[in-house]
Amino acid sequence: MEQRELNELLAAVAAGEVAPEEAAVRLRTEPFSDLGFAKVDHHRGIRQGASEVIYGAGKTPDQIADIVANMLDAGQERVLITRLEPASAEEVQQLLSDGLAFEGDEGDGASGDVPDMPVFTYYDLPRVATVGEAPEPDGRGPVVVACGGTSDIYVAEEAALTAEMMGNEVVRLYDVGVAGLHRLLAHADELARARVVVAVAGMEGALPSVVGGLVSCPVIAVPTSVGYGASLGGVAALLAMLNSCASGVSVVNIDNGFGAGYQASLINHN
Repeated sequence: MEQRELNELLAAVAAGEVAPEEAAVRLRTEPFSDLGFAKVDHHRGIRQGASEVIYGAGKTPDQIADIVANMLDAGQERVLITRLEPASAEEVQQLLSDGLAFEGDEGDGASGDVPDMPVFTYYDLPRVATVGEAPEPDGRGPVVVACGGTSDIYVAEEAALTAEMMGNEVVRLYDVGVAGLHRLLAHADELARARVVVAVAGMEGALPSVVGGLVSCPVIAVPTSVGYGASLGGVAALLAMLNSCASGVSVVNIDNGFGAGYQASLINHN
């Protein structure tokens, strides 16, 4: 159940259209569905402001499709799947288009039609899939996602798509790293209007510090595993970002575009 559905249910109770006892039953019996291999959290949107997101790595296409179908059956309008390989994405899309659905919460699959199946879209570079359309932006301002180099775009796009699916206007500034600082400064207006900036960089990881010295909003730094030997798979960038001399910079894990996009959305909706 998402926040909108909860509001509609409470409004129906207030209007006398739904008995309080019926509403209590719906709230008590819908917290999660037990599929055996997964317990799908249907109340996360109410508790945290954003519905459950599927981490695709390590899950089979059947498992992912079953989870998606269960979420749609429970009334969720959109689903985000991260770290999904192309071959798995193709199989998941086929399973969903065949009408896979779960009924009940005992983990026993049942064939059926998912009503009004939302569009399945796969983005190769960030390995992200979306089911359904992004909502209209309702955050307090734009989220700027900036990355140091073209090689960092795969992480930046994971952050950008995550933020968009959570109701944020996203401005992308790509290949604006410190090797050519004038490229970043050319976007001073977009940076000044940002409510939060996600700064993605590999190599020496200097971009978040530079951005932090230019803006008055929070900066979320994302180190990437891009770089030569001594970058240590992103550890050098991570340590540099943790030691930033710019105020207002926080850091997420290496290559964790999802975590940065999610955090940016929380800030933008606070």
